[in-house]
Amino acid sequence: MKVRAAVLFSVGWLMIENMAMSADEPSVVARQRPLRPTVPALEIPRSASGWAARRVEIRATLERLLGEFPGRPAIPSVTTLMREDRGDHWMERFQFENGLGDRVPGVLLLPKRLEGKVPAILYHHWHGGEYDRGKVELFETNHTPTAPGPALLKRGFAVMAIDAACFGERQGQGADGLKGGAGEMSASKLDLWAGRTLWGRMVRDDRMALDYLASRPEVDTERIGAMGMSMGATRTWWLMALDERIRVGVAVACLTRYQDLIAADGLKYHGIYYYVPGMLRHFDSEAVVACASPRALLCLNGDQDAGSPLSGIRAIEGAARPAWQVSERSEAFQSVVYNGVGHSYTEEMWDRTLAWFGRWLAENR
Repeated sequence: MKVRAAVLFSVGWLMIENMAMSADEPSVVARQRPLRPTVPALEIPRSASGWAARRVEIRATLERLLGEFPGRPAIPSVTTLMREDRGDHWMERFQFENGLGDRVPGVLLLPKRLEGKVPAILYHHWHGGEYDRGKVELFETNHTPTAPGPALLKRGFAVMAIDAACFGERQGQGADGLKGGAGEMSASKLDLWAGRTLWGRMVRDDRMALDYLASRPEVDTERIGAMGMSMGATRTWWLMALDERIRVGVAVACLTRYQDLIAADGLKYHGIYYYVPGMLRHFDSEAVVACASPRALLCLNGDQDAGSPLSGIRAIEGAARPAWQVSERSEAFQSVVYNGVGHSYTEEMWDRTLAWFGRWLAENR
């Protein structure tokens, strides 16, 4: 009897499909690749004013592609759940309603020794299939050489993190109550039916967290940064593209150009949350990255990261860098690729992260 078994593994950013056939059922059909989309090239105007106008157009397109969402209030309705004295700092746990039926939980770390308003960093957690983690990554060393929250706090930064949809305290809170990758898939399906994307939901929640962070009287709104690794990196440069209030960003891993990902058969390396329908009809990810200009953005990647082909990283660098050059801020964009490094956050990357924030955020630039 002929047997055909199909197994689908979803491990966060890695999705593998394995089809097994019996020995007497050989494949007789040669693989046919679907047509790759023809993607318009990003052209940076030669004047700062021309690029500023083009940037507005790109942002409008991104907003439209993310889907239809209700307007955000100027400041979210936030409930403080706990305020705890941690000696040299305060830790607050809070939640806000996002207007989509979700309660978004978060944590805020505030240094006690305030000399005026302090710079702040919005920390974006990664994916990695670790749906039960979320914002607690701020206090862990699973993916960073040191726990990022306390380390940044000691350098005088206020630090905030929230749980993205399907993660941390929000796991199992979707329409069908499923957890893990199944819950993420259901969340994506529901949002598509509603005319929006799961990625749009995630980015919108990040913007609402930024709304709250910027409203805090302790925070200097001219010195707010963002950072993250993997999905957190992508959240960082998308947020910078859409919101000028993020003045400085550090994105570790996942500097992914979508055409190169397709060419490398790499679609399996990113979860369903990642994909925005129709985007390649307009531009590739270098357009999103370029919209962070002329603000300071540091991208750190390994050349062995299958989810971010090196050819794509180089293409993004070449296409986006003129956005900083035309604004006469070439030094504010850096992209470093580490030989022999995969999807990881190394000690040297962490040192560069701290130096970047020290240069561009600790002092108002």
